[in-house]
Amino acid sequence: MMLSLNNTGFSDTLVILGAAGLVIPAFARFRISPVIGFILVGALVGPFGLGTLVGQNPWLYYFTISDTHSIEPFAEFGIILLLFSIGLELSFKRLWAMRKLVFGVGAAELVGAGLILAAALYLTGLSTGGAIGLGLALALSSTALVIPIAGTTSAVGRAAFAMLLFEDLALVPIIFGLGALAPSAGNAGVVGLLTTLGLGVLTVAALFLGGRLLLPRMFGQAARTKSPELFLAASLLVVIAASLATTAAGLSPIVGALIAGLLIAETEYHGEVEAITAPFKGLALGVFLITVGMRLDLGFVLANWAPLLGATVVVMVVKVAVTTGLLKLSGARTGTATETGVLMASPSETTLIVLGVAGAAGLISGTTAAFWTTVTAIGLTATPLLAKAGQLFSRLIEQQEKDEAPAQVDAAGPGTIVIGFGRVGRTVAEMLRRHNLPYLGVDADIDNVNAARKEGYTVLFGDVTRNELVDQLKLGHAKALVLTMDDPVLTVRLTKRVRGWVPELPIIARARDAAHAAELYKAGATDAVPETLESSLQLSEAVLVDVGIAVGPVIASIHEMRDEMRKSIKEASDLDRELRVRLRRTRQSEVGG
Repeated sequence: MMLSLNNTGFSDTLVILGAAGLVIPAFARFRISPVIGFILVGALVGPFGLGTLVGQNPWLYYFTISDTHSIEPFAEFGIILLLFSIGLELSFKRLWAMRKLVFGVGAAELVGAGLILAAALYLTGLSTGGAIGLGLALALSSTALVIPIAGTTSAVGRAAFAMLLFEDLALVPIIFGLGALAPSAGNAGVVGLLTTLGLGVLTVAALFLGGRLLLPRMFGQAARTKSPELFLAASLLVVIAASLATTAAGLSPIVGALIAGLLIAETEYHGEVEAITAPFKGLALGVFLITVGMRLDLGFVLANWAPLLGATVVVMVVKVAVTTGLLKLSGARTGTATETGVLMASPSETTLIVLGVAGAAGLISGTTAAFWTTVTAIGLTATPLLAKAGQLFSRLIEQQEKDEAPAQVDAAGPGTIVIGFGRVGRTVAEMLRRHNLPYLGVDADIDNVNAARKEGYTVLFGDVTRNELVDQLKLGHAKALVLTMDDPVLTVRLTKRVRGWVPELPIIARARDAAHAAELYKAGATDAVPETLESSLQLSEAVLVDVGIAVGPVIASIHEMRDEMRKSIKEASDLDRELRVRLRRTRQSEVGG
């Protein structure tokens, strides 16, 4: 069997794969989101780009996508895999904990923004049904773009995901509601909605029950074969079957994908499933973005740039105001609320679906649908830029809000001071927090400080090279000082200064290597932990366990090796043990007293 170069599917596949192979590396080199690249490629190779020149230049056929509808199923599959991967990162417990944000703020955001936009559209002359349908369509935000940018673990990501989840769940009721508003609809729309909701509940219940019983056995058997191909096939089978089940019940396929992800997340195989499906998700999302770009008629945009720009700005301003205000009322920080609002300002890929339904129901004309389809495509293209703008606004707000910004040192003492709040400092603070021990983080990077505060850490912005800041930390009342800065010279200098000032304070410092650790011991550190030492010990522990040595003897040998290496470092620094003994005696006397 031979493939012809004139085969439409073959030609379109080459264009898509070529775009993926060129766009991602090129835009990554310039640190630009590939989202914009895929959309621009879609505009270039689509029917409104080079496709218009194929008649005069037949060779352009091989560089264009001739059948735009043929790749839409792949785009939908990308969104399905995205929701599936989101489900893998969640748990039922976390989802239940988010219920107030999902059904409270999420519902209020969709209804509030939708009604405001509907009122504005009604004033322009649209019918009541058309204004409501179009307003709700534009109030939706893009799950496919927002979640990869914001994630689901940060404060912004959690808020955005909660609202997006409600929007995805509300999509089917919106579609049936628009059917009920159609001029030719009687009671069929309401009956259809109730029927779908009943079937949907039964389908979701069946998925939960069947998933809990079958998935552990299915993936267990796939894991025993040690075949990556079988594991991948099982993963894709689950997500496609769940999506088809919810689609057959009248719900959105992304609901089934999310449920499939949640069910697998409760098994021990979720990490392997996430890793093995990630490449497919990325490529399919790229196809989706190309389809968005293909909807951009650049000639139409240039001819109508003023009304298109005005409409896009109005939609974004309304959504930013509603989202930011609701999040602020729910207790979110101003910076977090603003960043989330700006990030979610553009319309959604599901907006295109609702526009199609509204047009089919006769609520809006074809010309109106085409105009707002272009607005949606422009908004989706601008989403990465909105994300950057949101981060900038959040940073400026956090810096200006003096009453919220500074973390105060407790009068009774700060507990443990952690200077340097990058990845190492956060880990130390998290362990202290889990043991209910007071701490205060200090960092000179305002972005690190803002990000840590959004996640609930107690952090002070300040430069420890300034003596007045060190005085404010009340180190004389602290329990310990932890230095995690990635600056060997500053770490040694600060250790020496604090040791001369507070001779009995335990100082635990992060060291670059053994030589740096020896310098820290000479400067007065109680403990210096070389990064190379701990990473090599962790690697050795993993090797010994994986080759079959029992965990107990491995841990004992690791502790023994750690003690030997630290002893050699201290001997190299000519450090005696008087300081450590004196500190231990001081603590014992405090406990005894």
